[in-house]
Amino acid sequence: MRRLFHPAREDISLPNILYALSDPLRLRIVAQLADATTEISCSDCSVGEDVAKSTQSHHFKVLREAGLTRATPRGTRLMIRLRREDLETRFPGLLDTMLRAYRATMVEPVPASHAEEDR
Repeated sequence: MRRLFHPAREDISLPNILYALSDPLRLRIVAQLADATTEISCSDCSVGEDVAKSTQSHHFKVLREAGLTRATPRGTRLMIRLRREDLETRFPGLLDTMLRAYRATMVEPVPASHAEEDR
């Protein structure tokens, strides 16, 4: 497998981080990684059934090259995790602030049975 590019901690830039987090799908991936207690496989991230594998790969690459994630090959799987320590060192509080804001805007769907009761 070819070697994957990961920027050094000091090379992680705010514009690249903000660009990577500007896409809703990538932001959802980062939120999933933040909730994980350990690294997870790219295939275990729920990015949506309607998203092509090539598109998923692109999003994982943007996150990795921005310095948000670290990818490690394990056999046939690619395991990813957040670079939380590096991000906190470079931009204290940024990741937690972005995740808080993202979660605050998430709207949980109303179950169909409750929606009918509201009519």
